[in-house]
Amino acid sequence: MPKLLSFRTACWVITLLAAAGCSSKKPTVYEHENFDDAGTFSRNYPVSDAATCEAARRALLSQGYIITSSDPKVISGHKSFQQTGETHMEISFNVVCAPDGSADKRTTMFANALQDRYALKKVNNSASLGVGVLGSVSMPIGSTDDSMVKVASETVA
Repeated sequence: MPKLLSFRTACWVITLLAAAGCSSKKPTVYEHENFDDAGTFSRNYPVSDAATCEAARRALLSQGYIITSSDPKVISGHKSFQQTGETHMEISFNVVCAPDGSADKRTTMFANALQDRYALKKVNNSASLGVGVLGSVSMPIGSTDDSMVKVASETVA
């Protein structure tokens, strides 16, 4: 059985999850991409890739995320939040565990989350009537439907 990650590692994953669950009213700002080994979205662990991803899976499950992947080295999950009667938010997590060498003793975990926001929008309905040579005529029938429309999407930092 693979060795599970330390309490400190599990706390880092839970902190990342908790930060993803917080929404703020700040405007989305472009962040310059940074591809060095000290990036925001990766961490190194002294255990196998299977143990690393199992700890991430358990951390997501403990926070109420629905796991949607079955690959032991790739974990995907999502969670929905109903903020008000007219807004909705969904966070989708992706975790990839990559071994760092042949000894199966070190792993890099890459974790990212996407936050999608939805709002209730009213859509007016109209009827269309086609009349041979005259073409078609549209008439409003006076009804509106409510539907949730994606209004924003951003990567959680």
